[in-house]
Amino acid sequence: MPKVTINEDLCKGCEMCVISCPKKIIELNKAKINGKGYNPAHITDEEKCIVCGSCAIMCPDVVITVGD
Repeated sequence: MPKVTINEDLCKGCEMCVISCPKKIIELNKAKINGKGYNPAHITDEEKCIVCGSCAIMCPDVVITVGD
């Protein structure tokens, strides 16, 4: 089954993916700061993900991929 992958090292925490997720399972990881100094986005429950790609479409920095 395809899955969504977020490159947390490149994420700038803009929350566009958080807003666009229809299942509301993406949030910023407040416990982690990446090399750029941002809290990166992460998926809270991968089993609920419907792999719609909305997050990847909305990501301005193309750090989210949908695929195997």
